[in-house]
Amino acid sequence: MKVELTDVSETKKTLTVEVPQDVVESEISRITQRYARAARLPGFRPGKAPIQVVRRKFKDEILHDVAHDLVPRVVGDALRDKGVNPVDTPKVRDLQLEEGKPLTFTAAIETAPFVDPGDLTTLTVTRPEMPVTEDDVDQALSRLRDRLARMEPVEDRAAEPGDTVVMHLARRRLTGPQGAEITPEEPERHENVSAEIGAAANPPGFDEALVGVTAGQKKTFEVTFPSEYEVEEMAGARVEYDVEVTGLRRRVLPTLDDEFAKDLGEFQTLADLRGRIRQDLEQDADRERTRRMRQQLLEQLAARMTGEVPEGMVAREVDRRVEEFARRLMDQGVDPRQAAINWEEFRAQQQEPAVATVKSVLVLDKLAEREGLEVSEEELDADISGYATRAGRSLAEVKAQLAQQDQLVQIRVGLLREKAVAHALSRATIAGA
Repeated sequence: MKVELTDVSETKKTLTVEVPQDVVESEISRITQRYARAARLPGFRPGKAPIQVVRRKFKDEILHDVAHDLVPRVVGDALRDKGVNPVDTPKVRDLQLEEGKPLTFTAAIETAPFVDPGDLTTLTVTRPEMPVTEDDVDQALSRLRDRLARMEPVEDRAAEPGDTVVMHLARRRLTGPQGAEITPEEPERHENVSAEIGAAANPPGFDEALVGVTAGQKKTFEVTFPSEYEVEEMAGARVEYDVEVTGLRRRVLPTLDDEFAKDLGEFQTLADLRGRIRQDLEQDADRERTRRMRQQLLEQLAARMTGEVPEGMVAREVDRRVEEFARRLMDQGVDPRQAAINWEEFRAQQQEPAVATVKSVLVLDKLAEREGLEVSEEELDADISGYATRAGRSLAEVKAQLAQQDQLVQIRVGLLREKAVAHALSRATIAGA
C-alpha cells in the first residue's frame, strides 16, 4: 500500500493513499460472499445464486460497501503508522474505486498544533473578595419571606398598588405600531386573568387604570404603548381593554420571628435560620469565586497557545454552544425554531469564545499528558454514581449504557481536564489569598 503524508499547515495534513488491486479484490470477494448468502434472485434458491451473477447484479452496492468498510481501516492504519493523531474525523475525497484497479483517495486530516503549557508557577490568579454581609442575609431572608406570602381576599376596599386583580379581560388593538391604521380586530378574550398592580410585566398605563376598581366592577380603558416599546409590533400602538373584575387579592407576608423559622421544619429560632442562610450564601460565593479563578486560569493558559487552531474543533465547539442555548430555550418553554433569533448571527458571535475554549482545551490536554495525570476507575465511578442515584439505576447499568453510547470516553476526558485545571491552580500564584 502506498501512503504519502503531506503537511499543508501546522494543523492540516493531506493523506494520499493507493490500496493495491489484490487487496481491493479480496475485499470485493468478501462483500460479494455476504451478498450471495442473502440474495434472492429469480431462478435460484435463496443463497444459491452464482457469485458472478450476484457480483453483476449488486455491483454498485458491493463497491459502496467495500469503500465504506475498507477506507476507514486503511486511514486508521496509515495514521497510526505515521504517528498522527487526528482531532477530527478525516475528510475523504477524490475516491476512485473500480473493479480490476487499485483503490485511490485522499484524506484531509486535522491535528493538534504544538502546545507548550509552560511554567505553571508564572501563572497568577486573583482570588476575588466576595464577603457575605448581613445585608446579603437580610435580602435572602426577604426573598424567602416573599415566596411564602399567602394571598387573602380583599372585600372592604378598592384595589391598591400591590393588590392582585382577578378579572375577565378582552383586549383589542385600535392602531398598529406607531399609531398606524389597521383593520378592525376582534377582541382577544381571557377568563380569570390575575394581574398584580405594579408588576413589571404589566403594559404601561395598565396599573393606573386598575387602581380603585372593586369586585364586580366593569371598566373600559385605553393604553398607548411607548414608541420605543421592546415588543416591536406593540411600539406606539393604542390598545383597548374591557375588564370585569371578579375579585381582589392581597399578599400577606409572614412575620419574621421564631415561629416563621419553625414553620420551615428545620429551625428552632430565626437566628438558626439566618445562620443556615449565611452558610448557603457563603457556599454560593465560594463556588462563584472558584468559577472566576478557574476562568482567569483558562484565559492565561489559552494565551500560551499561539499556534494555529484546528477549524474542526472550533466548529464542534460552536455547534455545542448553539445546542446548549437551544436546550436552555426549550427548558424555558420556548421553541428555538419559533424564537426571533438570527441563528447565523448567533453562530458568528460564538466563534471568538469557541476559539478561546479550544485553545484552553488543547493546553489542558497537553498539560495532563506532560504531568502524567490520569483518571482512575474509582474516580470515573464516583462521577457517574451521582447520576445513577438520581436516576434510580445501578452504577453498572448506567456505565453499560454510557459505554454503548460512546460517552464514557467523553466523561473521562472531561474529568482529566478538570484534574489539569486543579493541578495548574495548585502551582499558580494566588493573589489576594
